[in-house]
Amino acid sequence: MGFQFEGLRTVVYKVPDLAAATAWYSEVFGKKPYFNEAFYVGFEIAGYELGLQPSQEGEFEVENVLTYWGVDKIEEAYESFIAKGAVPHEVPTNVGGEIVVASVRDPWGNIIGLIYNPAFKLPGQGEK
Repeated sequence: MGFQFEGLRTVVYKVPDLAAATAWYSEVFGKKPYFNEAFYVGFEIAGYELGLQPSQEGEFEVENVLTYWGVDKIEEAYESFIAKGAVPHEVPTNVGGEIVVASVRDPWGNIIGLIYNPAFKLPGQGEK
């Protein structure tokens, strides 16, 4: 291969009300968007892109991809999302060792995964 993969960059959620979703995501992630246009809203979350795009009426929805956002306190993160209007999808569950996953649905039905994995290190963070 003449190129190399550099890791994941962007997660995009489709929403029918871009303004309401921008306000909600700003609150739950504690960040304002760095890019805010009628066709796309972009947030920088710990070096990654969270994008919002307007959904089209009748657009096909599937649940075949689940993206997890790393957190250091999964129970606290999960409860914070629920308190701010998210709906439970998967309660925090130990999936082996110290790894715990959970997920919620945003007010528009998108699934937001949360993961606590102390063994995972980004490049440059060193080994545990």
